[in-house]
Amino acid sequence: MNPPHTPSSPMETPARLQLAGITKRYPAVVANNGVSLNVRPGEVHAILGENGAGKSTLMKIIYGAVKPDEGSIFVDGKPVQIRNPQEARQLGIAMVFQHFSLFDTLTVAENVWLGLDKSMALAQVVERIAATARDYGLEVDPHRPVHTLSVGEMQRVEIIRALLTNPRVLILDEPTSVLTPQAVEKLFVVLRRLASEGCSILYISHKLHEIRSLCTACTVLRGGVVTGECNPAQETNASLSRMMIGSEPPQLEHRSARVGEAVLRVQDLSLRSQDPFGVDLQHIALQVRAGEVVGIAGVSGNGQKELMYALSGEDTRADAEMIQVLGKGVGRMGPARRRGLGLHFVPEERLGRGAVPGMGLAHNLLLTRKTALGKGGWMRMGQLQAQARDIIARFNVRAGGPNAAAQSLSGGNLQKFIVGREIDARPRLLIISQPTWGVDVGAAAQIRGEILQLRDAGCAVLVVSEELDELFEICDRLHVVAKGRLSPSVARADATVQQIGEWMSGLWDGTGASAQGAAHA
Repeated sequence: MNPPHTPSSPMETPARLQLAGITKRYPAVVANNGVSLNVRPGEVHAILGENGAGKSTLMKIIYGAVKPDEGSIFVDGKPVQIRNPQEARQLGIAMVFQHFSLFDTLTVAENVWLGLDKSMALAQVVERIAATARDYGLEVDPHRPVHTLSVGEMQRVEIIRALLTNPRVLILDEPTSVLTPQAVEKLFVVLRRLASEGCSILYISHKLHEIRSLCTACTVLRGGVVTGECNPAQETNASLSRMMIGSEPPQLEHRSARVGEAVLRVQDLSLRSQDPFGVDLQHIALQVRAGEVVGIAGVSGNGQKELMYALSGEDTRADAEMIQVLGKGVGRMGPARRRGLGLHFVPEERLGRGAVPGMGLAHNLLLTRKTALGKGGWMRMGQLQAQARDIIARFNVRAGGPNAAAQSLSGGNLQKFIVGREIDARPRLLIISQPTWGVDVGAAAQIRGEILQLRDAGCAVLVVSEELDELFEICDRLHVVAKGRLSPSVARADATVQQIGEWMSGLWDGTGASAQGAAHA
């Protein structure tokens, strides 16, 4: 790893983007401390760091969404002050946020239109969205209201919106989490083409193999400070991990499954989506037994949301016996009654469904447990805070204590807390959606290790994820969901990335695949 690089003087051949001494302080933390960065035209530049390292804050400063306390920004060698995202876009800077900036009540096309030159008619925007979605393999309906989209579909909208601005600097924060392996390769072809045409790309990802494959330069942040630079193509996953977190992530110990009784059994589950733009579930059948991890792969928007609503109890329209927990029909039960049977659930949306944004972490424990409630419903605050502190310590959550508001945490740290909250409840059945979305490599290894410990202790675990590497790492068996149907079950040892990637497009053999999967489970 090379020492931190200081940008050249603006009088020399200008870089596309230069940062010099950028500092941003918050009351509880210094997010960026004297950060300098130099991005050349046509460069795909990775920003690498663990959760809370200051990556997102730095990108928001470049995009004008956050104002730095100190430092200078140069674009094409000229000093600029970027006071808001509109000024950033005028300079040719576009950004895809990890936490999306979309208006729920507007359509996809209307959201995209807001960020474009208003000389273009809405009908033209619809046509351009459709063409871009087709060219890049990012399927999305321009006429759908955003509130009907899954998290993954919202990310596609953000990517398309950024690409339609013809950016000279494109900032991408975790852009591939919703794509099949084949679609990732297609996106990389597009990004390499953009770079060859002179576009500078800033790329944030916790998928180290992506950074090594795509990026031509890398700046490492730790604790808000630049600790070095490297050419990621010349590094290994292990060396990049050491740069980022100071050590290699622990190796997961995946013992042979010692399965017990069926804890979750789903039989012929068919439900029409309550969302006119949603996906109908068609004859879903699966089972998850004590002591095993079952994974469901799939591109976002293929029925995962509808299936999770039905399994968690948010949708209670299924016949009682279609969904069974420990032999008891729960299809008509709400979430609280299912929790009473030992079912705990981690949704994909952290803020709003996984946690109440304005409430402290201790109070957020009450969403899924009532152990700290005394007679008459009075809260035992000391007990709540102690439980929150234990989770914060066990899962290395970077937060300002048990009373810190959920919305004050970075996405990765909030994810660690929510996952920790549900694991700490000692569930009989844990259903978890996107367990390590936006979480750094060290924290991801810890969460996956905790899931395997739960499994080894006899818990039944169902994981829904678009991270194929994750599913292959922790699952005993795999299914794929596509267009509301579930593929046959396949043992992890027998599955290949190519096979699962093809199944994610709905290409599996035979008819009645869900029934076959249940028979083979």
